[in-house]
Amino acid sequence: MELGLLALPFLKTLAYAIVVLVVGLIVIGWLSKSVEHAVGKTKLDNTLKPFIKSLVNALMKIFLGLAVISILGIETTSVVAVLAAAGFAIGLAFQGSLSNFAGGVLLLITRPIKVGDYIEANGYAGTVEAIQILYSQIVTVDNKVIHIPNGSLSNTSIVNYSEKVTRRVDFKFGAGYTDDYKKVIDVLTEIVNSHSLVLKAPEPFVRMSEHGDHAVFYTVRVWVNAADYFAVYFDVIEQVKKRFDEENISIPFPQVDVHMDK
Repeated sequence: MELGLLALPFLKTLAYAIVVLVVGLIVIGWLSKSVEHAVGKTKLDNTLKPFIKSLVNALMKIFLGLAVISILGIETTSVVAVLAAAGFAIGLAFQGSLSNFAGGVLLLITRPIKVGDYIEANGYAGTVEAIQILYSQIVTVDNKVIHIPNGSLSNTSIVNYSEKVTRRVDFKFGAGYTDDYKKVIDVLTEIVNSHSLVLKAPEPFVRMSEHGDHAVFYTVRVWVNAADYFAVYFDVIEQVKKRFDEENISIPFPQVDVHMDK
């Protein structure tokens, strides 16, 4: 009888803790849905939204757990100290992963790159296929998949070739000293002006730019839509060779010196 009377306060406390736990989990479930709904309305990247929901859900459950422990009469300060020590140890062990996680969140929030962009970073160039929490995937032109840690990607210089709608294609062609320079300029101008993908504004630039040891060089600069960059590049290279042959314009060695962005 005395044992039952002694156990009664503990049973009441235990029952109260269970009620708080159950109600707390129900509230957390409702709040998680509210957070998911609120985050869904933002312009954040879809990759980031589930992680925000998971993070908020985990934090609420931690606080609920501490509340239940406190109700049961367990000293929460000692529990918090143990958790802090464990968190510190885990943080040291996974320092690189935490850096990559922070880098991934930073990339998704600041958006210097997005899926589908052609970029150059960390010595690699390719199209962004996915921005994950720890790593970003880019696919090279020869279909290789490169996994770049988000920590290093968020702290390095990134060349984004797709961010702007238009790009400039730069060429430098060589012709012989005995060739009529006006004729060379006219032929180059006609080639770029007649190309359907070359933009009329800004106007194409064609000028003599260098007196080389074996050739006179002509700089050609045209503006194109970013998606048409390589089509224009290869078309102009081919057309210049064809027209130079038809017009008897010599191409001394080296035949063509072309500057081409990756």
